[in-house]
Amino acid sequence: MIRYALACEHAHEFEGWFGSSAEFDDQQARGLLECPVCATTAVKKQIMAPAVAGARKTVQDEAGGKAAMMMQAMGRLRRHVEANFDDVGDAFAREARDIHEGRAEDRGIYGQATPKEVRELVEDGVPVAPLPPKPPEPSELN
Repeated sequence: MIRYALACEHAHEFEGWFGSSAEFDDQQARGLLECPVCATTAVKKQIMAPAVAGARKTVQDEAGGKAAMMMQAMGRLRRHVEANFDDVGDAFAREARDIHEGRAEDRGIYGQATPKEVRELVEDGVPVAPLPPKPPEPSELN
């Protein structure tokens, strides 16, 4: 396996693992590589130091990498929900309860609810989860 440091046209940095250099080239040529933050397919390899046997990662390096990976995963989750679920806005609590109790069509929804509404839904056994925050806009990044 080969690990490449990648970046999109909006300077979002991430990494990808490939079976070979040719596999990366093939996926890039077919437009299969996508930025996990903004979903653009304009992705390129970054300059990367080779992995040297015996080199030690610091705890800070590992924590930063895990945090970046988690942020990428949360961005993908949010994009999936926004693309495939119904946005019911501030009617979320009522709609979630109606779906749970069979008074509304069973479907994926997202929206806003007050902390009190969320507590009441959880107490009543209605399955809810917070949506990850929106990733920062490229203009908001350093």
